Amino acid sequence: MPTKSANDTTDLAAQVRAGDRRALAKAITLVESAKTADREAGEALLTTLLPETGKAFRLGLSGAPGVGKSTFTEAFGTYLTGAGHKVAVLAVDPSSSRSGGSILGDKTRMEKLSRDPNAFIRPSPTGGTLGGVARRTREAMLLTEAAGYDVVIVETVGVGQSEFAVADMVDMFGVLLAPAGGDELQGIKRGIMELADLIIINKADGDLLRPARVAAADFKGALGLIQPKYKGWKSDVRLVSSIEGTGIAEIWEVAESFRTALDETGERERLRARQAEAWLWAELRQGLSDALTRDKSLKKAIQSAEKAVAGGQKLAPAAARSLLAEFLARATS
Repeated sequence: MPTKSANDTTDLAAQVRAGDRRALAKAITLVESAKTADREAGEALLTTLLPETGKAFRLGLSGAPGVGKSTFTEAFGTYLTGAGHKVAVLAVDPSSSRSGGSILGDKTRMEKLSRDPNAFIRPSPTGGTLGGVARRTREAMLLTEAAGYDVVIVETVGVGQSEFAVADMVDMFGVLLAPAGGDELQGIKRGIMELADLIIINKADGDLLRPARVAAADFKGALGLIQPKYKGWKSDVRLVSSIEGTGIAEIWEVAESFRTALDETGERERLRARQAEAWLWAELRQGLSDALTRDKSLKKAIQSAEKAVAGGQKLAPAAARSLLAEFLARATS
């Protein structure tokens, strides 16, 4: 996509508002770009579209590879479009730490949903971002909302920290699991259990139906020992079969009950305000890191610090403070 100026986004904004899927894809590509001119244009575009954002229900889904996230997302998304909703799926693929490449195969895995005129699927690479989400997932979410999508699903890789990253940008956070009985419970960290608003046991069909029920009972028992995240809402456990389609409608019923409960207490508005503040600090941290690595005058100092830390001659906190002090001194001189 050619570089746009900050003043050249009016037509694109109008097309996004009109629900043009090609324009939406271009807009997301723009905000994902690392070019300075594109970044400025992307921010101008988002500022223009900001009044049209914030109306969608944001659902985060995470789970280990092989649990059936894409199969569930397609079944769930198809159910929602059939019920009259417009669904956007932001599916994040892990980037290789060596090549920087990613598979980006979610449109292939969700073939039926990708052809649905009321659905939009956008695979994005993490680009090395910690937490299993793309750096510009939040911006992409706002753009899909401005395009009229009323349900936005962020489907991410299960990489340990992904649950925390996704939960910090959505209204409701769901963890997808496969049937494994009580043994599965031992592998789930307490922190993840405390984050989950809904636990979905997938593949609850055939020979796996009984172990799925056992797993659900185990998780319900564990959730009963955890302090609820929100007043008026207790985290739930549900069984689904994405292949057979059973339990899918009930997941949306739970999501609607969750949204109603949080709206009645004003908690969803407060949640989004906290998330916006967290976004600000995340951008500040990333911006400072980018500025440090781009500063050519600090290149030798950074290399020296890395060598000293790697060789055990200096502690990482002390080296970091020294680099930061030098950077700030140069910036204010």
